[in-house]
Parts: sequence; C-alpha cells; structure tokens
Amino acid sequence: MSASAQILTRNPGPNWGYGFLSWADRWWPRWFLRLMLKAGTWVGFAFMPVERAHSRAYLAVVLGRPPRLIEMWRHFLAFADSLVLMLRAGRGTEVRCQPAEENAAAFEALVRSDRPALFGTFHFGNSDLLGYLLGARGRRITILRLRVGNSEDTRRLGERFGDRVSFLWINDPANLLFDLKTALEAGASLAMKCDRLEFSAKAEPFRFLGADRLFPFTIYYLAVMFDRPVVFCTAVPGKERDEIQVLASPVFTPDPAAGREMNLAAARLHFQGVLGQLEALVRAQPFLWFNFLPLNPEVAAVVP
Repeated sequence: MSASAQILTRNPGPNWGYGFLSWADRWWPRWFLRLMLKAGTWVGFAFMPVERAHSRAYLAVVLGRPPRLIEMWRHFLAFADSLVLMLRAGRGTEVRCQPAEENAAAFEALVRSDRPALFGTFHFGNSDLLGYLLGARGRRITILRLRVGNSEDTRRLGERFGDRVSFLWINDPANLLFDLKTALEAGASLAMKCDRLEFSAKAEPFRFLGADRLFPFTIYYLAVMFDRPVVFCTAVPGKERDEIQVLASPVFTPDPAAGREMNLAAARLHFQGVLGQLEALVRAQPFLWFNFLPLNPEVAAVVP
C-alpha cells in the first residue's frame, strides 16, 4: 500500500482528539473528566452513523432484541473508557494485571519461558494492552497492527515499551505472509487479533453467537508450520482503577509426531473452545466487544 493510501486510513474523530483526551485525563478532576467523557460520547455517537448501525446490529444479536438507544451509547462509552486507559498507560501509568485462575499456570509458564510463541486475542475489553504488558514483563513481542494516520495511543505505547515491543504493520496484504515468515524464522513471538477477516489469509467457520461464522485461522497454520505454541488471552476492566483482569485459554502446542492435518484438526477444536470462552464473555459483558464492523459472516452449517 502506498504512503498516500495509508494516510487515508484513519480512526474516527478529529486528529487532535487523542491528544486532547490524554491532556484532559491528566489535568481534569476525575469526576469532571467522567462527565465530559459521557457528553463527548454522545457527540461521537451522533456523528458516526456507520459504526452506530453496526453496533445496533451486533447488540440485537447478543441481546436477542433490538437495543435501546442508551445501550448503544453505553457500547460507545465502554470503548472510550478503554481508550483512556491505553492513553494513560502510554503516558507512563502502571496498569496492574490480575490473572484469572483458569489456565493461569500454563499461561504464566509460557510467558516466562524463552520459547517463541503466538499470542492471540480479540477486539474485546482492554485486550489492546496485552502485547505491551507482555513486553513489560520481559518477553520480546512483535505486535501485528494496522497503521493509521491518527493513532496516538499506539505511538505513545510504542515509545514507552519500544525496547521490548516492535510492530509488524499489516497494511500491505501482498507482503504480509512474507513478513510473518521472516519474523517467525527470526524467532519472534507474535501477538495478533483473530476476529476480523480483512487481512487474514486463512478463514474457517466456527460456532459463535448462535451461528457458524467465519473467523481468521491463520495463527494456527503458522503454529503448525513453525512449531509454535498458541495461547489466547483477553483482558477486561478490573475492580480497581488502572487494573485489568487477564483471562487465558489453554495452550495449544503442535505435536511434531502428528501430521499437518491432525494438528490442524486439534487446532480447530482448540479454537472452538477459545471462541466458547469469548462468547461467554461477550454475553456477560456485551458492551466490551469493540468490533464496530459487520459481525463475522454466517456460513452454511458445517459438520464437525
């Protein structure tokens, strides 16, 4: 993708929005910031009709009924809250990680090991922070991200964790697989989101939110090709300010003695379990699903 085309790709809102939000978070009293954030969310909500329509469609599926206006607004406000935490972390605030007990031991053992691994996550809650927090705990990590023209949160976090975190920009699909191969052969650990289809070379159907839907499956092909373990982790707001709770999946490890197809069959079972965990989170906290895009497309029913 040319540089001019990349500049056209941008987050919603004014170019100065992230900088102003970070300044307000630093200098305004917390109660006043909260009041202004709620008011500003109504403004953004009014001027983003496409994202509003996708929010309505998604909430109708997960709630089982048409959402109320206030519920759609809460969806946007939850995203604003997650953005404020990212900006705060980029400014130097320590974000405490509270691991959930389920699968915590295997996840911690993998994070502390020297083995290159693949860390998957989703556009849910505070999961955007996980790659940086892995870097803060000593693991060198390469994060797959889409480069946009006004991503102040990514820039600040990259500056803070730059000694441990690097980026692999996915704007050019033609070079993406080559770049992934190069990074993996160099022994890098990768962090990638596995819910949007735009830049996925492999997609397969899995059961999610009452239908068989296409999801990216590239992470498992990479795991089998390069003998890398895969673990998914998702983060939600914790009980205290500047705290997140991290929920990990079981670790999938390819079996060198098994063939490619057997490993991929095991991977499909693993990912279906991961999506089961994600669906439980989505149904419990529906406003934390930040895909303001069409839901993953349904496909004809598949036989397991």
